[in-house]
Amino acid sequence: MGFLLYLIVGGIIGWLAGLILGKDIPGGVIGNIIAGIIGAWLGGAIFGDWGPDVAGIAIVPALIGSLVLVFVLSLILGSMARGRRNT
Repeated sequence: MGFLLYLIVGGIIGWLAGLILGKDIPGGVIGNIIAGIIGAWLGGAIFGDWGPDVAGIAIVPALIGSLVLVFVLSLILGSMARGRRNT
């Protein structure tokens, strides 16, 4: 049950990061879950575990990490799409 809750919280965090930045995360729900989980790991590594905790995920650092991840991912995918159009 804990793993399922971890996936749900990761998906919500990834969805919120995409919503705040106004960027679509590739892969839909699976992309949101992956962005949320990787963002939680990234935020925890950079900012530590502070703030409210749900299913082992510190919400504030996870959201900040997901925002950074979605922003960088959108920059990379945008530059790849522009490069494909120019060739």
